[in-house]
Amino acid sequence: MNDKPILRYTSNQRTNHWLVAILFLMAALSGLALFHPALFWLSNLFGGGPWTRILHPFMGVVMFVLFLGLVIQFFRANFFITNDRLWLRRVGRVIKNEEEGVPPIGKYNPGQKLLFWTLLICMLVLLFSGLVIWRAYFSEYFGITSIRWAMLLHALAGFILVLSIIVHIYAGIWIKGSVSAMVHGGVSRAWAKKHHGLWYREVTRDEHPDRPISKKG
Repeated sequence: MNDKPILRYTSNQRTNHWLVAILFLMAALSGLALFHPALFWLSNLFGGGPWTRILHPFMGVVMFVLFLGLVIQFFRANFFITNDRLWLRRVGRVIKNEEEGVPPIGKYNPGQKLLFWTLLICMLVLLFSGLVIWRAYFSEYFGITSIRWAMLLHALAGFILVLSIIVHIYAGIWIKGSVSAMVHGGVSRAWAKKHHGLWYREVTRDEHPDRPISKKG
């Protein structure tokens, strides 16, 4: 059987992903600097307080635009299907790396799909609340009550987003091969068949999913 790696992410998708990751880190650090006086020292990374206040919203907008590019490419693969519900019932076996008997899933597992929609919601909240509190351009059009609510929602969405990214990084490291896929683009057929059976069948058109994958000597 052909043991050529399967393309999981194109070079454009990988570049987009890492640009979003870099901008997220910069926006998070600058946001933390503005969030509490005890963290204001982080503003030194961006040239001081004034520059941090100037750059933070622009970085956030660029991050959202790039993230939207990922959403457009991946949102169809993140719709929930029947097997996802069955997969969640046996998630304990997945955690133990005992995936035999676990229903096959598509390109993304239910945990990844939940993360995808959580990130999208948080990004939207951050964008619109950020526009409300963006003093240089938009805050003058809103009352003080609206601005206070926007600041609260912005902080809450940012907190959830940071936690979600931490989970994303941990899961990527925990499932061996996930980080490599986002670096190099390809995954082995054995990896795809084990972790994303339905996607494996779709991209390889394998009509015998239970057939072992042979390797060239």
